[in-house]
Amino acid sequence: MADKQPSRALELDLAFLKSKRGVLKIAEILPPFPHQVVLFTAFVCFAVAARPPYIAATCVEFIVTLALVLLYLLKLNKTLTFFFWPLIDVFNSVFAAAFIFIISIMAMSTYTVQGTLAGGMVSFVAVVLWCVDGYYLFKKITFNQPRGAA
Repeated sequence: MADKQPSRALELDLAFLKSKRGVLKIAEILPPFPHQVVLFTAFVCFAVAARPPYIAATCVEFIVTLALVLLYLLKLNKTLTFFFWPLIDVFNSVFAAAFIFIISIMAMSTYTVQGTLAGGMVSFVAVVLWCVDGYYLFKKITFNQPRGAA
């Protein structure tokens, strides 16, 4: 008889969505008002204004943030242990906030179409959310301790 191997089903970490970090990650994608997306809203504003550099920047950051949400939601951070995911997440938050902050300043100072101004203003909301997420996560990271002790 053949031994039955247990199938490895993909587990969802629904507790992550209810945690402070999960709420912040979702808030980076979802704004306080329902059915709209902060970065997607900025993307649409820049697309309407036909500003390709701003479109690309918001699209890339949206994809990276969505990838990190899926990483934690599907518990892939526990499977892929060769990276220290909390530190990568902090670096992403800091660099994304700085990058989009610069993009927002440029968009707001050189706008010729109202869509560019609106996209820059909406992008500032995402910058604030990334800063809060990076600060909150950095406070939770403990250095000089084993991973299980944190």
